[in-house]
Amino acid sequence: MAILHIATNGRYGFHRDELQVLSDAMHPAWGYVAVPPLTPFLERIGMALFGLSLVGLRIFAVLAQAAVIVVSGLMARELGGNRLAQIATAVAVALSPLPIFGGTEFQYTSFDFLWWVLVAYFVIRLLKSENPRWWLAIGAVIGIGLLTKYSILFFVAGLLGGMLLTRARRYFLSPWFWAGVALAFVIFLPNLLWQTQHGFVSYHFLQHIHARDVAEGRAKGFLTGQFWLCVNLFAAPMWIAGLVFYLRQSRYRLLGWMYLISLALFIAGKGRFYYEAPAYPMLLAMGAVAGERWVHLLPRWARTAVVSVFFAGVAACGAYAIAFLVPLASSGPLKHFALSHSEDLREEIGWTELVRTVASIRDSLPAGRQKSLGITVGNYGEAGAIDVFGPAYRLPRPISTTNSAWYWSYPDPAPTTFIVLGLSSEQANAIFTGCRLAGHNGNFEGVINEESKYHPDIFVCGSPKLSWPELWKKYRSFG
Repeated sequence: MAILHIATNGRYGFHRDELQVLSDAMHPAWGYVAVPPLTPFLERIGMALFGLSLVGLRIFAVLAQAAVIVVSGLMARELGGNRLAQIATAVAVALSPLPIFGGTEFQYTSFDFLWWVLVAYFVIRLLKSENPRWWLAIGAVIGIGLLTKYSILFFVAGLLGGMLLTRARRYFLSPWFWAGVALAFVIFLPNLLWQTQHGFVSYHFLQHIHARDVAEGRAKGFLTGQFWLCVNLFAAPMWIAGLVFYLRQSRYRLLGWMYLISLALFIAGKGRFYYEAPAYPMLLAMGAVAGERWVHLLPRWARTAVVSVFFAGVAACGAYAIAFLVPLASSGPLKHFALSHSEDLREEIGWTELVRTVASIRDSLPAGRQKSLGITVGNYGEAGAIDVFGPAYRLPRPISTTNSAWYWSYPDPAPTTFIVLGLSSEQANAIFTGCRLAGHNGNFEGVINEESKYHPDIFVCGSPKLSWPELWKKYRSFG
């Protein structure tokens, strides 16, 4: 899978979420409104190493998903599985939709997936060896996970709840458990301090995003998503068997509760389907071990038939997922199929064209207006595109009130001419003076995405009607 991603990750362009991460990476901090600091930090390293190479900047996500596949196979080995169980686990994980998607873009979900899997792996090592020193490894990964995506707290809740419900509760009395807790806290502390200094802004951001998702119906289909998208559909019997066998074994019952409690919390909280996806590799590992033991009881011909059907079915489902999640082709039917089925791939189209259009509008202005020019944007994708690609066209830094960009404030001295993106004519005229239509935001391929559908017009305007402090306070936004 890593080779496939490296071969195809340069086909389209950056996703709007990637552009936000890159923009954040250009402003180093211990926290950001939309994401904890680890992913922007990794991408800052990536920019230093690879520049704006799509393949280079996405390499960390590719490596994270490769590690997920390897560690998943290792979980099967630790649970007593031989080669068949290890390979079945690794293949089922590698050909599941969410791990496939995780290698196509650098987003915090790619790294969050790895931390969940590592926590599960270290818990298995803990329960198998009964060596409490494994709590240090668990704590370290949880701390790193909190620097990546706060939703790992749901898995931590499953871990603590599972401890209370099983014989693993004895570890509450272990100094190694508390040492692991302390280690997680110390690793997470810089971001916690940043949140404290900024009024826990990410909590308010997440509240806003969650309310938006629920209102727009994005939280619907949670349970069906567990089968269709979180895991390879053909491997569903394997992960269900894994859950059953965890719950039936007193030594490993904790892992069954880790899944069930986190799942219940996401259902109760109306989370989106993919939030639970990183919990499935540990279920697939146990299911593969149980399946291996079962098939060895069958006659040789039946064993061969069952194994062949399993791998063929997983491969078929995986191939379908790859076709609409991975940019396999730069043109032709495969590209059309992918773009017609994947909203995320459509959001990778048109950003460099947008920046070129803005630059051409700038060049069309009289020299006097170019000298006092600002570029305002309506969303973080536009902000990231101007921030990342704009320097090549000598464009000024974007002016944005969305997410972390609000903290970067407005220019001083203030521009008197503005190229305005991401607003309707009514919105632009309500905020600025003397607006006129100057261009259109689309893409040469005619792909319908958020930018081309909802933000098609670009305006040139005069100064805002409010003072900058008033404007900054009124139009702060999350997105």
